[in-house]
Amino acid sequence: MEGEVGEAPGLGRPAASKDFHFHHVDLYDSEDRLQIFPEEDTQMRREVVQAEMTNEPRQPMIGKAQRDLGEEVDELVHLYGLEDDHELGYEFIDKSTPRIEVSEYPPYMMMGREPLREQRDWRLSGEAAKAEDLGFGAWGSAGQCRDLREAYRYTHGHASEEYECYVIPEEEDEEEAADVFCVTCKTPIRASGKVLVEHKEHEVTPLGKALESAKDEIHKNMYKLEKQIIEMENFASHLEEVFITVEENFGRQEKNFESHYNEILETLAQKYEEKIQALGEKKKEKLEALYGQLVSCGENLETCKELMETIEEMCHEEKVDFIKDAVAMADRLGKFLKTKTDVEISAQPEFEDQTLDFSDVEELMGSINTIPAPSAPVINPQAPNSATGSSVRVCWSLYSDDTVESYQLSYWPVQDSSPGKDRAEFTMTVKETYCSVTNLVPNTQYEFLVTAQNRAGLSPASECAVYMTAPCPPIMKSKEIRSCEEAALICWESGNLNPVDSYTVELTQAEVPGASGVTESVVGIPTCECLVQLQPRQSYTIYVRALNVGGPSARSEPATVHTTGSYFRLNEHTCHPWLTVSEDGLTVVRSERKAPAREPLPSDTRFTRCVAVMGNLIPVRGRHYWEVEVDECLDYTVGVAFEDVPKQEDLGANRLSWCMRHTFASSRHKYEFLHNKMTPDIRITVSPRKIGILLDYENSKLSFFNVDISQHLYTFSCQLHLFVHPCFSLEKPGCLKIHNGISMPKHITFY
Repeated sequence: MEGEVGEAPGLGRPAASKDFHFHHVDLYDSEDRLQIFPEEDTQMRREVVQAEMTNEPRQPMIGKAQRDLGEEVDELVHLYGLEDDHELGYEFIDKSTPRIEVSEYPPYMMMGREPLREQRDWRLSGEAAKAEDLGFGAWGSAGQCRDLREAYRYTHGHASEEYECYVIPEEEDEEEAADVFCVTCKTPIRASGKVLVEHKEHEVTPLGKALESAKDEIHKNMYKLEKQIIEMENFASHLEEVFITVEENFGRQEKNFESHYNEILETLAQKYEEKIQALGEKKKEKLEALYGQLVSCGENLETCKELMETIEEMCHEEKVDFIKDAVAMADRLGKFLKTKTDVEISAQPEFEDQTLDFSDVEELMGSINTIPAPSAPVINPQAPNSATGSSVRVCWSLYSDDTVESYQLSYWPVQDSSPGKDRAEFTMTVKETYCSVTNLVPNTQYEFLVTAQNRAGLSPASECAVYMTAPCPPIMKSKEIRSCEEAALICWESGNLNPVDSYTVELTQAEVPGASGVTESVVGIPTCECLVQLQPRQSYTIYVRALNVGGPSARSEPATVHTTGSYFRLNEHTCHPWLTVSEDGLTVVRSERKAPAREPLPSDTRFTRCVAVMGNLIPVRGRHYWEVEVDECLDYTVGVAFEDVPKQEDLGANRLSWCMRHTFASSRHKYEFLHNKMTPDIRITVSPRKIGILLDYENSKLSFFNVDISQHLYTFSCQLHLFVHPCFSLEKPGCLKIHNGISMPKHITFY
């Protein structure tokens, strides 16, 4: 640290020259300041300073001084209560702490010192050494603690954070990064050393591969978890619907019970009032009859008593008076006795058996136990693969305590927005909680609702649910299928009026013995074409299915693909009107008939000036080879061009086409290899009858060959930034026949 200035704690760093050194000193001397170091240490300091000033060598006394310093510091630490590690700002050093090397002098001597002056005492500056009283420095309350910490750190092998570190830890080898993964122990390890020996018998794999495998496993688990979450959400939604249905059903039953019981109570109260009233009237009638008899009987009894008394009085009268009264009494008695006296009780005291008619009450009580009408069913969401092109399986659920005799399922096709159309509704009666509905239109949505029925009546209708039939099978476009040795481009039409969700391509390798099932499937295809990777020199049978929420359609008609060479057909949409393409798409003919006086109107897709046609080569980079059979006396042009080549220009007259042109005149053959109207000076002595064309995307080359004699004719170096297509032109009547889907000749593989 030569040329630097030591910075005292709490002080700024002033500018200093190279020979001027600042040290940790006390700026304010105090008479009563605690003397940290005893006199012998002061004497040692003096000797150190004197030796420095006279440049005399001095043998260090570090061993004893450091031990004494350590003991004194420990005493001070105990005196000030700083034994706690946390007050000193670091942890205790135990036996497990790595060995450290401590320099011979503390950091205060190492700062701002030249190498030859490193033995200067670290506790005093040059000026302070002359004064015996000067101590360790900055001994206020804060300064004492700070300097005690520094001293304690020094004696225990730690440096202050404010000064240069003088501890030199042992260098430890950095742990080397793991580069393989032990599958058995499921831990990353090094591929060399003792660690690999320990895992010698274990299964190991590269760390990158293990990482990719772990990521794939996590992604699979995440996919399964997402699928389970969706299923649980659907199940929770279904449970919620069932919960609401159960709650509504019990609420309806509670109201039903309450209504029945109220009706029963009203009926019983009415019967009670009627019976009480009847009993009162009967009671009144009997009591009145008995009371009348009692009154009549009392009157007769009084009359009898009066007659008896009169007769007794007559018996005591004189004979003459007796005879007179007796005659009158006899008449009176005769009349009285002739009067009939009712001595039978008109109302018997026995109670009549009062039979109570509770038939209506019993009927009401019986109606409480009658099965109520079912609750509304809940139609389940459409299950995957539950439909065909003409049928769909509909399922629903019902509260388990409901008794159901049958269900009525109603359905109709989902109407479009066209007004004025009557809805065609159909109804079916079934016993189960599912039904397969047939005679439906493919790839069409239908709305379904269901009601449950028992002897108590119909349930409320369920919510409408939309089900969809599976699509019609796609229509394979065999003429547009293209292939090469590594892939095939499969094309088809939807075959459905309404859109479908996706398509699936199924491939069966035909040449494998006993292979009857699907060997590979490509799923989730959004459009009506798919580029499929295949094995070279094989034959495949390919099918296509359309999919929607109802399920997959039936298979399409099969298409056969061979991966021997490159196979393509001529594109009739690019064909000049004067040319005719054969049914197999491999021959182009220009007839002898007279050409029309007017040329066709310009077009971006169809050749109008150049009498040419393009082929549909599969858009796959690599090597493509085909052959063209020509007539020696025919004017023709063959080659390749970009799809957007100008259709009003000749082939080879621009930067977008590379061609070989042949013209025959006066028994002379002229061959040109044209690109941007330029051709090399090449003479061909043997006129080819079959021209081989090699398109090499990898090396950006286009080569022409005379197939019959295996002769290389010419090679273009092309900048093929986009895909190109074969092109063929006839300047005079004649025909060109294309041979493709063939293996590349051996002599061509070297180009």
